[in-house]
Amino acid sequence: MGLLTFSMNATLDGCVDHREGIADDETHAYFTRLMDGCGAMLWGRITYEMMESHWPAVARGDVEAPPTIRAWAVKLEDKPKYVVSSTRKDFPWTNSHHIRDDLRTGVQRLKDATPAGVLLGSGQLATELDRLDLIDEYKLLIHPRIAGRGPTLYQGGLPRTRRLALVSATPLGNGAVSLHYRHEHGRNAASHTARGSAHRGRPAD
Repeated sequence: MGLLTFSMNATLDGCVDHREGIADDETHAYFTRLMDGCGAMLWGRITYEMMESHWPAVARGDVEAPPTIRAWAVKLEDKPKYVVSSTRKDFPWTNSHHIRDDLRTGVQRLKDATPAGVLLGSGQLATELDRLDLIDEYKLLIHPRIAGRGPTLYQGGLPRTRRLALVSATPLGNGAVSLHYRHEHGRNAASHTARGSAHRGRPAD
């Protein structure tokens, strides 16, 4: 079974609007490495449609782009792309696949079938998958920006605090910091159970 890794650009105050980050060669190289290291991409419909509206044209050469950007677009064409959507059924972009099962079953099946791992790139979908305890790793690129506006990471909320283990923290030359955390599934569950046991039988405040 492959790991499900959530990756996203975010500002210091948690804004995940892609227009607020630094778009340069370092940022591009960072996400290229992430894409090269995974077996499939996973998006929600909104993110898929944003990507679909731009990158296929870049890959075809219909849009002016530097050679490195066009090469990335061609890689994205070849990469399997999975989409969660309840409102759209047709996904004509090359190597696109619709997850038709319920969310837990469909994403777990995708993880089981993708030993190289799945890269998740949608903030709203990440909230839903984290509620289902399906995300294994987080690779966030934190940009030296304070947006002062939304959308923000996990603004939909989670039922409890996630406990993560730091794998690495790597500064980039542009001032952004790459953070890699692992989700300690077992420890989260044990901690939650222990807290619940400790509070059982106490009178309400």
